Amino acid sequence: MIRVTGARVNNLKDVSVEIPKRRLTAFTGVSGSGKSSLVFGTIAAESQRLINETYSAFVQGFMPTLGRPEVDVLDGLTTAIIVDQERMGANPRSTVGTATDANAMLRILFSRVGEPHIGPPTAFSFNVPTRTASGVMSTDKGGRVERNVVRQAVYLGGMCPRCEGHGSVSDFDLSALYDDSKSLAEGALTVPGYSMDGWYGRIFSGAGLPMDKPIAKFTKKELDQLLYGEPTKIKVEGVNLTYEGVIPKIQKSILSKDVDAMQPHVRAFVERAITFQTCPDCDGTRLTQQALSSKIEGKSIADLCAMQISDLADWVRDLDIASVAPLLRGLQHLLDSFAEIGLGYLSLDRPAGTLSGGEAQRTKMIRHLGSALTDVTYVFDEPTIGLHPHDIERMNDLLLQLRDKGNTVLVVEHKPEAISIADHVIDLGPGAGTKGGTVCFEGTVDALRASDTVTGRHLDDRATLKKSVRAPADTMEVRGASMHNLQDVDVDIPLGVLCVVTGVAGSGKSSLVHGSLADREGVVVIDQGSIRGSRRSNPATYTGLLDPIRKAFAKANGVKPALFSSNSEGACPTCNGAGVIYTELGVMATVESPCEECEGKRFQAAVLEYTLGGRNIAAVLAMSVEEAEQFFEDGEAKIPAAHTILERLADVGLGYLTLGQPLTTLSGGERQRIKLATHLGEKGGVYVLDEPTTGLHLADVQNLLGLLDRLVDSGKSVVVIEHHQAVMAHADWIIDLGPGAGHDGGRVVFEGRPGALVDGRSTLTGEHLAAYVAT
Repeated sequence: MIRVTGARVNNLKDVSVEIPKRRLTAFTGVSGSGKSSLVFGTIAAESQRLINETYSAFVQGFMPTLGRPEVDVLDGLTTAIIVDQERMGANPRSTVGTATDANAMLRILFSRVGEPHIGPPTAFSFNVPTRTASGVMSTDKGGRVERNVVRQAVYLGGMCPRCEGHGSVSDFDLSALYDDSKSLAEGALTVPGYSMDGWYGRIFSGAGLPMDKPIAKFTKKELDQLLYGEPTKIKVEGVNLTYEGVIPKIQKSILSKDVDAMQPHVRAFVERAITFQTCPDCDGTRLTQQALSSKIEGKSIADLCAMQISDLADWVRDLDIASVAPLLRGLQHLLDSFAEIGLGYLSLDRPAGTLSGGEAQRTKMIRHLGSALTDVTYVFDEPTIGLHPHDIERMNDLLLQLRDKGNTVLVVEHKPEAISIADHVIDLGPGAGTKGGTVCFEGTVDALRASDTVTGRHLDDRATLKKSVRAPADTMEVRGASMHNLQDVDVDIPLGVLCVVTGVAGSGKSSLVHGSLADREGVVVIDQGSIRGSRRSNPATYTGLLDPIRKAFAKANGVKPALFSSNSEGACPTCNGAGVIYTELGVMATVESPCEECEGKRFQAAVLEYTLGGRNIAAVLAMSVEEAEQFFEDGEAKIPAAHTILERLADVGLGYLTLGQPLTTLSGGERQRIKLATHLGEKGGVYVLDEPTTGLHLADVQNLLGLLDRLVDSGKSVVVIEHHQAVMAHADWIIDLGPGAGHDGGRVVFEGRPGALVDGRSTLTGEHLAAYVAT
């Protein structure tokens, strides 16, 4: 057993449980009930902390620092491997192949048997540039140093020199970088962050650029120095600094990041000022011509990476080269794992940042399927996210495979199909936030069904098809859609109704909706991308709720609104408004302790004396959304603007969140719903939602359907990409893509009412929906 005694992380109320080892245990409960706090925040966190402590103090200095979770006793832990839903790194150089070692194996294969022979594996890597060196080379040999003079020694890499291995080249629109009618001192540069009041102004004048002359009157040499200047050491006011031209500086600081990971204003600048086009030298393959010339059976490494993985697996299976047989076996196993896990439709050159949360999680799983490790604890965070009911059966088989190798598998899960295979279930609740954090049930799945818990009552919920469906008011035409694997799709998306787009993972749903609808006027897209916010951000700051509240506090007390911000004048001076003090202990762990001066309230004592409706600002931030909604509804604290935002948060099922809870502690589903609440006030006619049931308990799905109905009834059109059968059954119109994934998909296999899909059972979705719907 893994024994947990007295866990108090986040909202857990002194929880004690025993989890059987070498079994599959499912953790269930409504969103916010404490599942992740128990599994990730307590068990996995302590396991990782204990492993990190086995390293030397020097190595620990370079590792993430983990505090000990609040728990009395943790006994019987094994090494924990966490497979979470975090999107894969948004590094533009990272692809599916580099993230799973498939590219490494292909590079070795081509360096051994590619014709003509080019060089070592690095000659096929688009992350390694070709370098040439001349001079004295020293080699240590048996205690003596041997020196050779080398001329033009070449170290081969495969990186295309023109695009530096990115596959695309960027062209700058100079008119978007500066306003040539102004001088530098007048703020001619329109690049985000380039203010002349700070160091940039001093650096430019220190580099000898004319500050008061309009850029239109710059000489050719001055303009070249401003835009393309080589890095040059300069001294400004006694400080050593480096001057570099604006364009190389932007390339290093902004363009090395993934566009999706940028802050909105930086992203807007990049989209305005820079155009990306396929590199003409390498044709988007990222590799040198030399690397592309080496082939095996007529295929270059770029051709193989562009193939669909299921086709590549068949190609490797047909190769019979005795000298690299063990390598081919390993590559074969890896590629077959992709197909097993339902990702055979990807290609190895697909950028890792474009994978959805569910795809990223399954890509990470591939590393563990062939692992030689046993007796470890695998921790999964809703592995069925983004999976069609047809694919969930495969995922269940994989989880059971991991368990049968002798591992302990812990799964946080909401889908009944996935909960049903568990050997042991722990249900947390009964409610969310402060109403949760206790263990409601422990035992088998059958016992859970018979128990009177929220999960037990809803486990066998079945949806019924609506008696009557709404008639579309109009349609939005999509013609000739061919993004990714879409095969010249023509479809009419009905407006004024609830339209669900479904199909197996990889059938082209996101390509159709995001590729053809997202850029149209009046369309509001709410995806699952993580909310970008520091540990200082919370639901009140993200939704804009804090602005009306600060103004009301300021008006009631006759002071400035800035006093009521923990990031501005009202912040406690000791902890700078963070509420906790971080103590850096050099090579040891960073310790986080509550601030003694403000006792974690974040504000100066003087600010807390100002009240509104009998509550100070810290008390307001400690309220839950439900509490605050009543508080700001009427009476002295009536703030209509704040009440509207709180109503939206409650509508999307986030009534349990406290206003001051850091955004970094929210789950994937909570993030999407907080985004939905923020967008509900926008003047858009069409809402596009990407799997809004992610992270929702069975009991909460009904509330979400009620919200979608209210949106449609208020005159909006709602398009939902979804796999949940209850949402499909509730739809007015279904567009089903398929029949398979990758090049086996990309076609519309059904469009019409849900009733017709169930009656026909002509597609995989139709079969699963018919089995689910109560007849």
